[in-house]
Amino acid sequence: MECTVSWTGAAGTRSNMGFVAETGSGHVVAMDGAPDAAKPENGGANLAARPMELLLAGTGGCTAYDVVLILKRGRHAVKGCTVKLTTERADADPKVFTKIHMHFTVTGAGVPAAAVERAIAMSHDKYCSASVMLGKTAQITTGFEVAEG
Repeated sequence: MECTVSWTGAAGTRSNMGFVAETGSGHVVAMDGAPDAAKPENGGANLAARPMELLLAGTGGCTAYDVVLILKRGRHAVKGCTVKLTTERADADPKVFTKIHMHFTVTGAGVPAAAVERAIAMSHDKYCSASVMLGKTAQITTGFEVAEG
């Protein structure tokens, strides 16, 4: 796997801290920093997601993918899956995630809560590389609800 990240914040651009990542699969993702009122030359222009937000989004995508795949393989009629991730970060640099809570909402016809709980546990303990890595620095907790649909 590879990725190339290029700074787009050269003189004359809208953001001093903009970056574009091109993934090995050929997709492009924009990133930007938060504006810095005290030192505008060091801040971004809020034109795209922050890099840490994308790390969190990637983790959510990784675990939701696992949960849906595990439920589908179990022949459950899953029709939707969302995961809301909330975090706490360290106060000092490096401001790593110290706590992450993942709340899943799975929608489907007759999807058993036990199957959802098992799928989340399997993702968290075995399959989601991103959450396993983040679990080295952050306490990860999960919760879920099942909605008929």
